[in-house]
Amino acid sequence: MVESLLKLGNPPLSKPLLPLPFQFSLSSSRSLPMSSLNSVNVHRSPTASSFHPSILVFSGGTAFNGVVEELKKLTTRVAHVLPVSDDGGSTAEIVRVLGGPAVGDIRSRCLRLSDQSTSEALAVRNLLGYRLPLDAQEAKLEWYSIVEGEHSLWKDVSKAYRETIRAFLAYFQNQILRRTNESFCFSNGSIGNFFFAGARIFFQSLDAAIFLFSRVSQIPTESLVLPVISTNDRLTLGCELWDGMIIRGQNEISHPTNGSLQLIDKENSSTLPSRIKRVFYMSSEGSNLLHEVFPTVNPSVLEQLRNVDCIIYGMGSLFTSICPSLVLLGVGEVIASRSCAKVLVMNGSCDRETSGFGASCFVTAITDALNRTYGHLNNRLKNNQPSEYINTIFVPKDGEIPVDMKSLATLGIVHVVSVESMKDPKVGVVYEPTSLIQALSNLLKQK
Repeated sequence: MVESLLKLGNPPLSKPLLPLPFQFSLSSSRSLPMSSLNSVNVHRSPTASSFHPSILVFSGGTAFNGVVEELKKLTTRVAHVLPVSDDGGSTAEIVRVLGGPAVGDIRSRCLRLSDQSTSEALAVRNLLGYRLPLDAQEAKLEWYSIVEGEHSLWKDVSKAYRETIRAFLAYFQNQILRRTNESFCFSNGSIGNFFFAGARIFFQSLDAAIFLFSRVSQIPTESLVLPVISTNDRLTLGCELWDGMIIRGQNEISHPTNGSLQLIDKENSSTLPSRIKRVFYMSSEGSNLLHEVFPTVNPSVLEQLRNVDCIIYGMGSLFTSICPSLVLLGVGEVIASRSCAKVLVMNGSCDRETSGFGASCFVTAITDALNRTYGHLNNRLKNNQPSEYINTIFVPKDGEIPVDMKSLATLGIVHVVSVESMKDPKVGVVYEPTSLIQALSNLLKQK
């Protein structure tokens, strides 16, 4: 089934599944270069306004999602750079059994960017955004109903889309069955993650899987979802605390669950014994004490950084969502060389990673990550100042993080913009999306 679906031309939909003239073939899709993926993202929407800035956003998979829809009203020329080291939730189970990079944050952003204009688009979005029950047996039974095409989620999904999605779900299932020594747990599993993992393994290419997922979920063709590291390997994030303690795994750093299958509670995790000094990538093998490794940044990320009108450090977990994208060789060099808008969008409250932080602490952490201050001696940038990386800070009104203006001024940052906020019962103070994007629009027009 997979081979036949890849030879599809233009399925009978209001929008083609794979934009012509690009077509997958078994001879080329397994090693699809990123330049090929970007080639379909060069034209602008004919209805776009004359003010159509290009933006690159460093973020994780959750916090920034709340403003993605509003951002599309300003511009769809956005490169979303996301980490691939998350090892929590259903992503952890996929990585444990099948290996490879974490795809949860990428899947989450793709769905937020996906089309919602038709009943079929909504049906596809609901299917790929669906999570199975927490009970393992119930989850397994429901998974079989979905992969066999019998579940009610398939309603309003046309035959072409159904066959495409089911083929990769079935391929994912086949890969699980081949791992006879591992028992896969479907508890709280994301159907989108399963589809994404199936596509990545089939193509042996994370970029190709993102391309396919983007076309299936019909995200704007000018929008890019970029893994900060383009790899088929498993990546593990580590952190070093100021007291010398080493913590292995993003989930253990950010919101540990003690190995249980309980839902992750990002707001009520216990505090760290010491503040985080740095984050880095780790391997299960290595010659040094920390087993530290130095993966290569996705070249497409550097290409976008060199050309966008604005660089944003989005809301989210500072050390496990933002900094993993900043510590890679080359990122700090390119950002420092740019004279564009460089905006830090502050969180509304602190979390386990940033307990007791003021705004200047966020700036220092980002600067240290981009300078690789506490990393390998040969990789450090010694002279770049905070103002070379950040020239504007957005803060939510009534936010819980102190904005220490004097400390910011000593770091060379004086432009702080207060933005309307609202109260979210689950996470506390968050930005009012319209006000945040309006503030960004005003800034870019001034620039």
